[in-house]
Amino acid sequence: MTRAIPATMTAIGWDGPGGPEVLRPETVPVPQPGPGQVLLKVAFAGVNRPDVVQRQGFYPAPPDASPLPGLEVAGQVVAMGEGVTWPFIGTPVCALVAGGGYAEYCIAEAAQCLQVPTGLSLAEAAAMPETLFTVWHNVFERGMVAPGETILVHGGTSGIGSMTILLGKLFGVNVIATCGGAEKCAQALAIGAAHAIDYKAADFVAEVERLTEGRGVDMVLDMVAGDYVARNIKCLADDGRHVTIAVQGGVRAEINMAEVMRRRITLTGSTLRPRSKAFKAALAAEIRDTVWPMVATGELRPVMDQTFPLDQASAAHARMEQGAHIGKIVLHVS
Repeated sequence: MTRAIPATMTAIGWDGPGGPEVLRPETVPVPQPGPGQVLLKVAFAGVNRPDVVQRQGFYPAPPDASPLPGLEVAGQVVAMGEGVTWPFIGTPVCALVAGGGYAEYCIAEAAQCLQVPTGLSLAEAAAMPETLFTVWHNVFERGMVAPGETILVHGGTSGIGSMTILLGKLFGVNVIATCGGAEKCAQALAIGAAHAIDYKAADFVAEVERLTEGRGVDMVLDMVAGDYVARNIKCLADDGRHVTIAVQGGVRAEINMAEVMRRRITLTGSTLRPRSKAFKAALAAEIRDTVWPMVATGELRPVMDQTFPLDQASAAHARMEQGAHIGKIVLHVS
């Protein structure tokens, strides 16, 4: 059961790894949904740091995923694969996808789709799945954060940072954010952070000690790794959890394991893209039950930065790499 779907579409690709300028529109076949999948006519696609890393040649798509960039989309279902009972054709959804979002049409696993509620724009919907799935799993499941606890997140005005602050506020978690500059600190506080530390002007370890009166934080959400890990551990309270989700500062860290033992620190981390479809479906189901009702009521909205037309994906990547953005960058596809 399908509507009239063209044979080809415009998508964003590149000939070889490089800077934002290598991104360019190309004409490719429209993909066909397989069992358990739906085809979406994409309205907006979210831009994420992993897209940048993939374009640079360091984060290849999984073997069974589209090689095109784009990990989250919002649009309308236009075709259903075998065995799909929902979402129906015509349903507006957003979805976490394993690739292929920077295109006019994109395949999504039906179980990873979330229906776009009234009052949520498709641009906002496209800005949510990647950060929402990542933060929910790593802060609330893997990081086991509970109401009343205090956590530290680096890059408080990024897509991940802003979503951490928003979810923290909704679930009774105090979020201390680090940001680069006074203006970004003010933005993090406006989003809902309990405190914002300008890491360019102050030592965040000393500031966390001061803000928590020497106790430390219950969890750190780490996107830097490298030499930040030892500093993050100094910020943790006894029994604290350290969760790494990116390695922007390098893949190697030197830490005192005796301190980890003495203070019962948990070190963990994850990356979402290579996880199984079953895992992502279970995560989507939990988000549908716990968080999505707050989207439906308007209590949760993503922090939006700038929207670029699909053919200006290179400008969107340049903005992300400059680091000046506050919240999510999205591409307007159709």
